[in-house]
Amino acid sequence: MTRGKLSLTLLCLGVMGGACASRSSEGTPPPAAARQEESAMATTLECALSAPKTVKAGEPVEVVFRLTNPTAKPLYVLDWHTPLEGLLNDIFQITRDGTELSYAGPMLKRGNPGADDYVAVAPGASVEGRVNVALAYDFTQPGRYRIAFRGRLMDVATQQAEVPHTLDGFRELPVKCPEVETAVVAP
Repeated sequence: MTRGKLSLTLLCLGVMGGACASRSSEGTPPPAAARQEESAMATTLECALSAPKTVKAGEPVEVVFRLTNPTAKPLYVLDWHTPLEGLLNDIFQITRDGTELSYAGPMLKRGNPGADDYVAVAPGASVEGRVNVALAYDFTQPGRYRIAFRGRLMDVATQQAEVPHTLDGFRELPVKCPEVETAVVAP
């Protein structure tokens, strides 16, 4: 084989080999550890809401939001858009006698989070956030109110060294909190 043909043959093998290598890595599923982590994340963090059974019109309506970590490892939850940071966005769906209420509170736009925006939830432990929903939703009318958390955590990590993530690196986690009901009565 001549030097020119040998170079061309090696070049073709290199190009084809590189294409084969990139194709095989694209179709390769994530390592087992990554799949297990994703699977574990899908079933972690139990959520609960509580509120007073009855309040008088014009009084505060305190809702307690609780996240519990049933796993054997700590989890790190971005507190944005949850009661863990307060009531700084439309995070609840609230109805009065079947009619949805409008949100009238602050709406924040943000850049990338900092490490202090994450809450550590130890194995078997819970964290709570308490908010007065009457500050951002109209609870002045008597009636039956249903309160539901809109149900997603913007970012959850399994390693403290991973946080903070950038906005494009968030690992969103849906959570289901059973809704609560409270009755507002005339003062």
